[in-house]
Amino acid sequence: MSKEAKQPFDLIDRAAVSRFTGDPLIGTLPMEGSVSGHHRSNHKGSSVEFAEYREYTPGEDPRRIDWRVMARTDRLFLKEFEAETNLRCHFSLDCSRSMSFGETGSKFDYGKKIIATLAYLFLRQGDAVGFNLLGSRKRSALNAKRNPVQLQTLLQLVQDAEPNQEQLLVPSLHDLAESVNMRALFVIVSDFLDEPSAIMKAIHHCRDRKHEVVLLHLFDIQELEFIFTHPTRFIDLEDGQSLLTEPAEIRKEYLFQLEKHISFLRSECLEAGSSYYKLTTNIPLSEGLDAFVSDRNSSARR
Repeated sequence: MSKEAKQPFDLIDRAAVSRFTGDPLIGTLPMEGSVSGHHRSNHKGSSVEFAEYREYTPGEDPRRIDWRVMARTDRLFLKEFEAETNLRCHFSLDCSRSMSFGETGSKFDYGKKIIATLAYLFLRQGDAVGFNLLGSRKRSALNAKRNPVQLQTLLQLVQDAEPNQEQLLVPSLHDLAESVNMRALFVIVSDFLDEPSAIMKAIHHCRDRKHEVVLLHLFDIQELEFIFTHPTRFIDLEDGQSLLTEPAEIRKEYLFQLEKHISFLRSECLEAGSSYYKLTTNIPLSEGLDAFVSDRNSSARR
């Protein structure tokens, strides 16, 4: 981690926050949540339906505590109701080994800044945010909440995260689909270096569970342009295999397969009712997230 990002709050991109201040990051699907908010609900009228209990966190509204449950269990729980309409946003960061790639900064570090910045923006507009790592056997998950300490907790988890040696992206996506019971927005930050059809099967699993899904596909500029002029040894960051070759001999085929991979994910996401955005790590975050935020604004105006 760079010296500038030793404190968790340093992960938040100030330029992006300044640029997007006042832009509502509205969900495109009706939401079910834990507090009253500004998102569309899939429940009509003023009645509410009890959904579940959730353990109380200091800083939350004590008026929502169920004191009868407290008397029975000696623990504090809040009631949650399905008709209340804040957004639950779950951020997922791929920690597969390939995410460590980058000439001037890794895809993983760029992904950290994306999640830190968007989490801050979502929390500031009153929404609940959560976080989990993808591609690791070690479970690191934070349930979506909107209490005052949530941002600090999330940022600390993001800062402490590191790429690992495993390739478990697709299984982790299936686990994510099953682990969140109430309808939510999933923002998945990854380089998606896995079998594209398997990735989309996992995305469909999330959609079948009524979640909205956004893919933020990260690239280093070298991956997109493949500008190498001398014999180069290419190492697969997922399995460690290497190949020494003349870049000019494989560049055309590489770029063809890359565009095929991108086009497949983009078109399949569109068909699945999900969103796809390609981001390059050499672009300032305030520019890289512009299309994502603009699309959220468009849904707010509809």
